[in-house]
Amino acid sequence: MVRMKTFTAAMMTGGLVLTLAACSEAESAAVAPVATLASTTVRPLDGTGDAPFDTERQLQAPPGWTVSVWSRVPGARLLAWTPDNRLLVSRPKSGDVIALTPGPADTPPAQQTLVSGLNQPHGLAFSGDTLYVAESNQVNRFTYRAGALSDRQVVVGGLPDAKSPELGGAYAHALKSVAVGADGTLYVSVGSAGNISAEDRDATPERASILRITPGGRPETFARGVRNGTGLAIDPDGAVWTAVNHRDNTGFPWDSDYDGDGTSDQGEVIQDYVNDHPFEQLARLTPGRDLGWPYCNPDPDADPGSAASPLNYTNRPFVRDIQTNPEGTKLDCAALPPTEQGLGAHSAPLGLQFSEDLPGGYGPGALVGVHGSWNRKPPRPPEVSFFPWRNGTLAPQQTLLTGFQSADGSRWGRPVMAVQGPDGALYVSDDAAGAVYRVVPA
Repeated sequence: MVRMKTFTAAMMTGGLVLTLAACSEAESAAVAPVATLASTTVRPLDGTGDAPFDTERQLQAPPGWTVSVWSRVPGARLLAWTPDNRLLVSRPKSGDVIALTPGPADTPPAQQTLVSGLNQPHGLAFSGDTLYVAESNQVNRFTYRAGALSDRQVVVGGLPDAKSPELGGAYAHALKSVAVGADGTLYVSVGSAGNISAEDRDATPERASILRITPGGRPETFARGVRNGTGLAIDPDGAVWTAVNHRDNTGFPWDSDYDGDGTSDQGEVIQDYVNDHPFEQLARLTPGRDLGWPYCNPDPDADPGSAASPLNYTNRPFVRDIQTNPEGTKLDCAALPPTEQGLGAHSAPLGLQFSEDLPGGYGPGALVGVHGSWNRKPPRPPEVSFFPWRNGTLAPQQTLLTGFQSADGSRWGRPVMAVQGPDGALYVSDDAAGAVYRVVPA
């Protein structure tokens, strides 16, 4: 039985030296099937045509799907539908949550401020008429009725953010996400303080983790080694999944020649290797699970150490991080369960939401807002991704919406989250364009 660390206890996981994990059977399907996409013009609704939509914008979507600029919401981040079919949008920079009330067809929704004066509000989750809002330093519970909030209570306090004395203002991943299970159990993502900050694993509360709070219980660490699990959602079977933003500038871990100059490149930071390593994890969490950071990295290489290796993101094993775990003594990477699914390195998956039945033959699955890389060369483009739900797990990534990035790497938009609305359409937040799109399947 795994004992989970609470706020008042600390644990450091030891391990043995790394041995290579066997290749999984799923590696034969190295690349996810890509649906045929067609160009569609982004159509601004009345009053939504300011920049960047003062220029015609084209996206690629499944044939026959249409995209409109449904609402302009500067800094739009995570989304949640209310019980009475209003769309909530969190805005960390503005410190508020906006409610969008749909109106007649082809008209922008009515917009109101639901709550303001918050500290970087980000994650939103409903349980009946109870709304949970994750600020950077705490999680609030509200009663929601008819477009208004009441009965505010702090259910989790003392979360680390840039104002925490021990961090001295240096906190790279302060935004929190939240999900709630059918039994009322609350899950909260707590990002790492930096790219490599091993002390997060000994912090109180533990950073780089997913916390769990059972009804009436105290917060405890549910999963650890989760560098920045911004995506957080409950699957159709009731399990919690996270989409992880993994580390940057990892060294080449193998004692072999990667760049073809005839000498070993072990420990070297090579841009071509960094471009695809480590991949971004999409993992099903269980009590006490460790996703490896910063000592173990999920490896997409079907032929480990080869620059020509095909890339695969399904059921992938870990390799030791040559910079933080060179002898494999910090954590036994081979003992970690493989990562169920993933995305290309530096994709920056943010919002995660399960859909019961996506139209167009897609069926049930997970929607992921992919923000795109900030330091990859060339940049990895933003998109809205779909992972089909098959046999109790997620199948490989498919692209639903792309085209936000130009050939030179510049971008006019960056999706954050996609959710399916009560009308069957997809609603997509974009914090770069300051917009919420309505995407209607054919």
